[in-house]
Amino acid sequence: MTHKKWWLDATAKLSEQARQDAQAHQNQLTKPQGSLGHLESLAIDLAAMQHAVKPQIHMPHMLIFAADHGIVAQGVSAFPQSVTIAMLANFVNGGAAVATLCKQQGIALCVINCGTASACEQLAQIIHKPIMAGTHDFSQHAAMSNAQALAALTLGKEQVEHVHAKGCDFLMLGEMGIGNTSAASCLSALLLEHEVSTLTGSGTGLEGAAFTHKQTILDACVARATPLVSTPLQALEQVGGLEIAAIAGAYIRASQLAIPCFVDGFITTAAALLAIKLNPEVRAWLLFSHHSAEQGHSALLTALDAKPLLHLGMRLGEGSGAAVAYATVQQALTMHNNMATFSEAAVESKVQ
Repeated sequence: MTHKKWWLDATAKLSEQARQDAQAHQNQLTKPQGSLGHLESLAIDLAAMQHAVKPQIHMPHMLIFAADHGIVAQGVSAFPQSVTIAMLANFVNGGAAVATLCKQQGIALCVINCGTASACEQLAQIIHKPIMAGTHDFSQHAAMSNAQALAALTLGKEQVEHVHAKGCDFLMLGEMGIGNTSAASCLSALLLEHEVSTLTGSGTGLEGAAFTHKQTILDACVARATPLVSTPLQALEQVGGLEIAAIAGAYIRASQLAIPCFVDGFITTAAALLAIKLNPEVRAWLLFSHHSAEQGHSALLTALDAKPLLHLGMRLGEGSGAAVAYATVQQALTMHNNMATFSEAAVESKVQ
C-alpha cells in the first residue's frame, strides 16, 4: 500500500539494455540509419519502457476526465458550462471526435466525471466520482481546498489502477471542461514562473475584445495567487482544475506501474507539467502526440524538452490529438518489428 504522499513514490525503471538492443536492431533494418526519424526513436523509447527489443501494444486505453470551472463566471469562455455535460453524453454515445477515433482503432474509452457544476448521474456509461460541483471562481479565491486537490489526484491514480488490472499497456488521457484552458494557462504560469499572457489562447474560440478580456482576467488571477503559492500543490489548489489534477495523478500512477503515457494537447500537457513538478521521474514515461495550436502549448513543450509526433494545427482537446497520433505509434512499431534486416533481405549494408 502506498503512503499518504503516494505521488512521491518511485516510478518504474526503464531498461537501458532493451534500449541499446532496440537501437542495434534498428541499425540493421533495410534502410539508412535514422531515415525514419522520430518513428525510430519512438519505437526505441517504447522498447525501453516495455523491456522488450520489439515492443507491442495490446490494450490501449483512453481515459477522459471531465469537470467544470468556476472561472467561467468571469466571461472567459465562448461556451456555457452546460456544454460540459452535453459533451459527456456525446463521448459515451460515440459522437465526439475522440470517440470515433477510439472505436475505429480499438482503444478502450472510459469517461470519468470529476465534478460537473450540475449533477449528471442520470448519464449512463460514465464513471461518476464528483469531488465538488466544479471548482470555485479562482479570480476571487482558491479553486479548491487541499483536501479536494488531493482527492482529485487520487481519483486519477485509482482510475489508472483500474485499467492496469484490465491489462492496459498504453495510456492516453483526455479532458472536458468549459474554462479549462484558463485553468491550464494560470497553473502553467505559476509552475513555470511565466507571464500568463504568453500562455493564454483563444480556448473555445474567443476573439477580439472577448480574448483581451480573458487575458485581463487571467493576469489578475495569477497576480492574486502568486503570493500564496510556494509548491506545485498550492498552485493546483489556487488556480487548477479537478480534471487537470486527476490527469496529473493518472500520469504519476501510470509511471509507477510501468505504463507508457501518450500526452495530448495543451490541457493534458499542463497536467503533465504538474505531474513532473510533483515527481520528476514521471517525465521518462511520457511520450508527446502532437503540437497543439493553442497559444501556450509551445512553451510547455519547450519546458518539458518534448518533441511531439505530429503538428496538425489541432486544438480540440478531449484526447483527440493523441488518438490521431496513436495510428502513427502503431506504424512505428510495425516497421520496427517487421522490417527485414540487411542479412535477412540479402541486401548489402552501408560500406564501412
